[in-house]
Amino acid sequence: MQKPFLLRKKSVCVLVISILAIAGFVWSTASGTGMGALAHSSDADPIPNFIRKGDLIFVPLHSPLRDRLMVQLVSTRDSARALELPAQVEADPSHTINMVPPVAGKVLELKVGLGDHVKKGQLLLVMTSGDFAQAAADQQKARDTLKLTKKVLERQRGVQEAGAGAGKDLEQAESANIQAQAEFSRADTRLKSLGIASGVSVDSSGRRLNIVAPNAGSVTALSVGVGQSVNDPTASMMTIANLDNVWITANVPENLLSSVKVGQPVAIHLPAYPDALLKGSVTFISDILQPDTRRALVRISVPNGDGRLKPNMFATASFAIAQATAPVVPVSALLMNNDDTTVFVETKSWTFSRRKVELGSEANGTVRVQAGLKVGDQVVIKGGVLLND
Repeated sequence: MQKPFLLRKKSVCVLVISILAIAGFVWSTASGTGMGALAHSSDADPIPNFIRKGDLIFVPLHSPLRDRLMVQLVSTRDSARALELPAQVEADPSHTINMVPPVAGKVLELKVGLGDHVKKGQLLLVMTSGDFAQAAADQQKARDTLKLTKKVLERQRGVQEAGAGAGKDLEQAESANIQAQAEFSRADTRLKSLGIASGVSVDSSGRRLNIVAPNAGSVTALSVGVGQSVNDPTASMMTIANLDNVWITANVPENLLSSVKVGQPVAIHLPAYPDALLKGSVTFISDILQPDTRRALVRISVPNGDGRLKPNMFATASFAIAQATAPVVPVSALLMNNDDTTVFVETKSWTFSRRKVELGSEANGTVRVQAGLKVGDQVVIKGGVLLND
């Protein structure tokens, strides 16, 4: 009778021991002890790249970002910036001559072509003109009259000295000679204005009027041909420009005129000579603005002894404009945040804050900062994009 009881007692003991063992395992697992806890503690928690604390970003020790971020001190730059404007080559107006016809007539011969270089006194063209023939005839008649009056005057003086002549005859001879001199001077001046030197005898028909170059230069414009009639005394037949010195004319916008001064140095680049850098200085600033473009003409005088610069060539004029001292940062430090330009500033060791900046001009990989930074700030110049959320 007692054997079954003992069996039940052993079964109850085994059940109680099993329950206690399971409960102990569960408790040890939950409390972080035992084999389960050891296995868990062997896996270390990963180190975050950075930790955000409000508006600040902290990069903890052993973070991989510490090897990828580069911080640099904000410096200053007060060097001049370059203002680049379109320009073109022009002949110097003070050395440019428009050849207008001295009289109406017709072109008989044309001795030069467009682009030719001419010397002073070189024959340009030959004209025939009725007005020129009249002027030549007037000079010839005035010369003959002057010779005659001189002879009459000398004769009357001889007679007067011999005591045989009347005083009024000498006076008349002197008056006639003075009038003849005045008439010859008028006719000779008229002929000189047509290009004939004083004292040069011309044929009375005046069929050939030679037009010569008043100065050395190049024919930059030509508007007549052989057989063409020229009746407008104000219309240019050709233009001769001395190109030993040319102008580079730039168009400066109204809002930048205050930055340009006479005598200011200018660097000039031309597409025709991409490897060449020309230097000059501002010699002229127009007193008026062009009404259609609201720009002023600014001219730079440049030597052109080799003749490489041709009128109407395109150019770029670079003006050196002084600037006040301002902080500068590398372009690589700039980050876009929505519509703002920002940089990351190190406020203390490995702690950064985002700061909005206003930018100025850019040159040589750096940009001027108008607002948002000061000299001495530490900014992230490399890897800053990794700090973005």
